[in-house]
Amino acid sequence: MPVIRRRVVVRGIVQGVGFRFGAAREARRLEVAGWVRNRPDGAVEAELEGPQTAVQAMLDWLGTGPAGAHVDGVDVTETEPLGASGFEIRH
Repeated sequence: MPVIRRRVVVRGIVQGVGFRFGAAREARRLEVAGWVRNRPDGAVEAELEGPQTAVQAMLDWLGTGPAGAHVDGVDVTETEPLGASGFEIRH
């Protein structure tokens, strides 16, 4: 299965609710590489890389987030795979 990479911006009540930690846990479970971070504008930003089905499952999770989150929108941009491995929370 081909590897894809997506840049994602999640808007809504997504900071202060464990969103980054939940995203990292889910990405590791799905074996999706990349990173996640809070943005100064209150959104959460992530880059995801892996097999298409795993990245889509991660995008589905980001559309809901953890308990306590309220996602108003998810912007997804296609980017070129970088051969990433592992998943990290950036600060």
